[in-house]
Amino acid sequence: MDIRNAEFVISSPMVSMCPKDTKPEYAFIGRSNVGKSSLINMLCNNKKLAKTSATPGKTLLINHFIINKEWYLVDLPGYGFAKRSKKEIAKLEQMINGYILQREQLVNVFVLVDIRLEAQKIDLEFINWLGSSSVPFAIVFTKADKLNTTKVQSNVAAYKKVLMETWEELPPMFITSSEKKTGRDEVLDYIDQINKELGVESKTPKR
Repeated sequence: MDIRNAEFVISSPMVSMCPKDTKPEYAFIGRSNVGKSSLINMLCNNKKLAKTSATPGKTLLINHFIINKEWYLVDLPGYGFAKRSKKEIAKLEQMINGYILQREQLVNVFVLVDIRLEAQKIDLEFINWLGSSSVPFAIVFTKADKLNTTKVQSNVAAYKKVLMETWEELPPMFITSSEKKTGRDEVLDYIDQINKELGVESKTPKR
């Protein structure tokens, strides 16, 4: 997929205020400081599209970006919230759950996981919740440039082993690096494949 156009559309505090549109939506979510904004910017070839921050937990709204006028990339608040009050955490969880469970346009959730860490309880709980809620999702391992190739493969294998304890079939997985643009084509091709299955006509000119 060739991304020719990526534009910010709206930030919404609740699912009912999201765009009144029927285009497919692909949501990106992960634990605070997993590198979500950097990954979104890398995928869209725009370093300034999603605001990156040194402070975890800065995304507090549902952010919609329209891609190629054909589909939406949705930047969701992270979970495992950094330095938030119980009231704020409850509000964010309600917002995230409301979007994921109620948004009919949502076709896939990309769950971002730091490849340097062993399987974290909070990620596994979220992944299992998606599964029990019958929400289609894929796992995106981030920050692969921080490890050598052997360690990347062994960490992914270890993650798969943990998932196989509770899952009969594993979700699609992608290994990415925002620094080196690793995995960009694979993630975008996966989105393109789903769009084609949904009958979304690409306006990209044939080369």
